[in-house]
Amino acid sequence: MSEAPILRDTARSKGRDALQKNIQAALALAEAIRSTLGPKGLDKLLIDDDGRTLVTNDGVTVLETAKVEHPVAKMMINASSAQDRVAKDGTTSTVILAGEMLQNAWQLILQGIHPSTIARGFRKAEQYALKSLEEISLQASDAMQKTVVKTSLAGKGHSSMQETIADISLRAVKMIIDENVEIIDPTKIKLISQTGGRVEESSLIQGLMLPKKRISSQMVKEIADGKILLIDGGLEQRGVKGDLKLNVTDTGVLESFRQQERIMLKSQVDKLVNNGVNVLACKEGIDDDIRDYLVKNGIQAFRRVSRSDLNMLARACSATLVNSINSSRSEDAGDFKSSRNISLDGKDFWVVEAIGKAATIIAKGSTVDIIGEVERCFDDSLGVSVQLLENGQIVCGGGASYVALARRLRRYAETMPGREQLAVEAYADAIEVIIRVLAENAGIDPISSLIDVVAEQTNLNSDSIGINLTTGKPDDMLEIGVLEPKGIIKQALIGATEVSISILRIDDVLWAKQDIEAPVPPQSDM
Repeated sequence: MSEAPILRDTARSKGRDALQKNIQAALALAEAIRSTLGPKGLDKLLIDDDGRTLVTNDGVTVLETAKVEHPVAKMMINASSAQDRVAKDGTTSTVILAGEMLQNAWQLILQGIHPSTIARGFRKAEQYALKSLEEISLQASDAMQKTVVKTSLAGKGHSSMQETIADISLRAVKMIIDENVEIIDPTKIKLISQTGGRVEESSLIQGLMLPKKRISSQMVKEIADGKILLIDGGLEQRGVKGDLKLNVTDTGVLESFRQQERIMLKSQVDKLVNNGVNVLACKEGIDDDIRDYLVKNGIQAFRRVSRSDLNMLARACSATLVNSINSSRSEDAGDFKSSRNISLDGKDFWVVEAIGKAATIIAKGSTVDIIGEVERCFDDSLGVSVQLLENGQIVCGGGASYVALARRLRRYAETMPGREQLAVEAYADAIEVIIRVLAENAGIDPISSLIDVVAEQTNLNSDSIGINLTTGKPDDMLEIGVLEPKGIIKQALIGATEVSISILRIDDVLWAKQDIEAPVPPQSDM
């Protein structure tokens, strides 16, 4: 029987050939970011289509910036992006783990093991590894918290920069914790970047700080314990729209029209006063003709506030974003502890300390490139801080936890009958790649490092022995303070296992042939 007509214009790769090509694509991607892992990892220089450059060793940033066409490579990038969303760290580890799992799986396939058998073995190995991860995890003490966050920044900037970012991030998250809610909302933290100065000069302010100033200097500078109304619109006179021709027979007609508009605006201000509102923030403009009336009624007013900032204010103050003052109700207004205007480095800012907790980080850097990297570091450290304070479970870094899990997996494999045992052993070998890459990037022999750490863990019956990248020798990660949230390793194992199993189960790749399109000639004005 001939091939179905539907596949005539389709390039096809199937069976072992398809699987080999897919694994090769995954390995190529893993190899591209392999050198960025760990505190001794190297940076990548990224150049976009416009010639703009970016220097970073953040795995997900490198992957998402790169132009990748192969669908399997895109699956790997999606796994890394998911790791970034969930854990904010371990993005590079996820891709490296997946690549190593697939490489080990290919060696089993060459020995005649079916991909479905390997997939089942990998799934069992994952489940046992996650169970074992719970056994080796510790509860972080208050003294450990900063160390854990700092570990997530290893390899990103110098030590004083890591210290500053870790300290500010941890304090910012603690600032927004609501004792009545189990889940911490990181959207209550605003990050403002300022070019100029050192990273160590970055600071933290309680409340939301927005780069805005009140519309009139005559308005009260600070208000305590008041109500705020947020408008997804403006407070301005309506313009005449459309192609209209007006025949004005009386010079007082236009002035009468404007006067009526001002009366309508004043009536809206009166409604604010009646509802007890003393701070107004609008997404659009506020008419200059109404400024004095707002000042007279003791109302602070801010215009052209972005939608994202309005939403942050709404969450912090428990307010409802409304379309107009006329459509607002008294219960739409939110509550705040203080609303004040400050000047920082010659720039005006509006600071709102809300009833609902909020915080603002002012990140500084000497150049635009440095600021970009500082922002990414703050984003990662905030995510790690949220995980740490929500769960509190930590594990040892320096590859110690991966080696401890691999040791347990090998003992588990010995209890399994059948060929799935080989898959579990291959999984155990794969997760040890982390310590090998850490050593490799530090200029240390990777094989010797792995052997030494395994021997030390076995002899001392300790799960905290990892590789000290400064000395090149095995060391107790708990003693030297190399710690990370359990959730990072957990998500990395889940993500890497999922994507590797998904790729192993693909035995047919269909590429639709693209029609050649002739270029469209430019249109002539003739």
